[in-house]
Amino acid sequence: MKGFPNFRGEMNRSERMQLKAFICLLGILLLLILIAAGLLKRLGGSEEEPPPESSREEEHVPVTEYLHNVWIMGADSSGLLCFTGEGERLLRVAAFPGEDSQPGTMPSQTDSGEHRSEVTDISRETAQSQTGSGESWIEVTDTNWGTAEWLLGLREQVADLELTDGMVTALRIKPQKTGGKVLAADSDGVWLEEQGRLEYTEDVQGYRLYGEPASVDYRDLCIGYDFADFCLEDGRICAILLAREPAMENIRVLLKNSDFQGIYHDRVELTCDTDYTVQVLNAADPQETVTSYPAGESVELTAQRGARLLVTPSARTGKIILESIHRSQGIPAYRGSLELWWTQEGIVLINELPLEEYLYSVVPSEMPASYPQEALKAQAICARTYAYTHMLRAGYEELGAHVDDSSSYQVYNNILEQEAATAAVKATYGQLLVREDGETLAETYYYSTSWGYGSDAHVWKTDSAEEYAYIIPRHLNRGEMRRMLGQETETVSQSPDLTREDVFAAAIRSIDPGDFESGEGWYRWSYTVRNLNCDTVRRQLQSRYEANEKLVLTLDGEDYVSRPIGTFKEIRDLVILTRGAGGVADELLIETDRDTYKVISEHTIRYILCDGETKALRQDGSEVAMSSLLPSAFFTIEIAREGENVVGYNLTGGGFGHGVGMSQNGARAMAQEGYSAGDILRFFYDGCFVR
Repeated sequence: MKGFPNFRGEMNRSERMQLKAFICLLGILLLLILIAAGLLKRLGGSEEEPPPESSREEEHVPVTEYLHNVWIMGADSSGLLCFTGEGERLLRVAAFPGEDSQPGTMPSQTDSGEHRSEVTDISRETAQSQTGSGESWIEVTDTNWGTAEWLLGLREQVADLELTDGMVTALRIKPQKTGGKVLAADSDGVWLEEQGRLEYTEDVQGYRLYGEPASVDYRDLCIGYDFADFCLEDGRICAILLAREPAMENIRVLLKNSDFQGIYHDRVELTCDTDYTVQVLNAADPQETVTSYPAGESVELTAQRGARLLVTPSARTGKIILESIHRSQGIPAYRGSLELWWTQEGIVLINELPLEEYLYSVVPSEMPASYPQEALKAQAICARTYAYTHMLRAGYEELGAHVDDSSSYQVYNNILEQEAATAAVKATYGQLLVREDGETLAETYYYSTSWGYGSDAHVWKTDSAEEYAYIIPRHLNRGEMRRMLGQETETVSQSPDLTREDVFAAAIRSIDPGDFESGEGWYRWSYTVRNLNCDTVRRQLQSRYEANEKLVLTLDGEDYVSRPIGTFKEIRDLVILTRGAGGVADELLIETDRDTYKVISEHTIRYILCDGETKALRQDGSEVAMSSLLPSAFFTIEIAREGENVVGYNLTGGGFGHGVGMSQNGARAMAQEGYSAGDILRFFYDGCFVR
């Protein structure tokens, strides 16, 4: 290419040497220039080289968290003493700008071991939009911030708090509160008598303000009472405040329909032995409607879904006669008032009346009024304690009732009031059975008759059984009673191990004349199924599986698992696998031609082995029909076979009921022998006493 020499081809050797010398000289000059520049910078330069990136001080990023619906217990110069869902927490308040101490310079002061809420990085606007409240935030820059008057105004308020680096830098007070008689409560809202239903906010909190502060929820509300305030935010409940200690006199009883078949009624027809009124309880209607009726006039009450009506006699001693249901006494009459609620499933009836008057009908429905007075008094104390326990923690909080009137709780008003039973209630007015601490109410379970021994709360297979250690499987024997009361000092003989099949079998086939109930008809009984119906057994298994799938298990390999009951045509074996305290049947094996099942708990076993047709033969020779349950689970089983199949079985048993707590016929025998109600209760509830 012309104009550009070919250095390799056109330059001679001398020229190439000269070029190399020139390039070397240029390199030396460039190196000298760089060295000179470095010396000049060291000698006269004023700018310092920036430190490495790793040595720079990191910029502080404030940590922000939000606490919603906090109860401010107290406020002073030391900070805000708050109660959150996790417990007490003392929070410092950031200083007003311009003061000596700047916001964020002091850490949050918390009690030792208290939980710190999870830190969030949401903005205040986001927090406000989540609650939807129109209440404005008070910021650290507010002119009243931190003043004594301002702090005083924060006490006993519900608020949202903004914390920056653990210090309160903004807050929003929620001053709107309401109250009223709680008619019902569930996980979504509360029914108040004069306001209707109020829903909760998503971050609703609950606090007990009396005694030792504690977190609560809707289940701690006292149904039928106005012991609570409700803090509102945009018309919804953001905080439940239990302001007063419960002191309850009235109980609310859900009345089941005829023969206790269900909790909903198709129709309601009633009258009253005095004049009475029907009042509409409907918050949507500002003018409450009250209609008066004369004594004896019957009326069938109807209303739209969601409506509530209240029927009230004109006299406190008046009784409402509920003509649309049936009880053993015939058509029942009720003291107190009657509340009706039209729901999607049907009409709910709730009878509200004084606790003591409720017991007038419970005691004769649960224990014959012909029993000795001390036995009736023991029954009255048990019934009152049981009822009050459920008044504190309602069984039907979503429907607004503490208990129902069936054997699921205590049978109420199935039998007419009896003078002797009423006298026992009045003689024990207000008395409750408490545990050793003198404060905690005892769980006063009771049953009809023992076979000579009781059991314990493990028979029901619940997690709470350990809480009832005072219900022990005593021998219901005269010698045991004397030893318990310190009247006999002889050495206590070792109790037989009734969980062993051979030991229990020998005991159930004998009679101990020292047992208090050895003369009772139910002390010993037999039950003989001559023609075992496999279809009936399968239906029973499926029914109990659907009721509680943990109590009817199927063998799968070496393990028992929970799964629907399969089909089978033959039963190959029936065996008691394990026994609980007092010898109660605890696990039953049913082997079929297809599967093997394990049936768990005394109630489930009693249900499945009862065919609904066979009668139980008591030791006095009388026969009693068993419609759905065996008399008890204290029995042995003998099977009849044809080939390899079980075609029938015979049970040799004793006692009537679950065997936990007080035996009512045991109490009768004790009272007949001169023991007091207090002695009786001490025997059945170890370490407990009447308060």
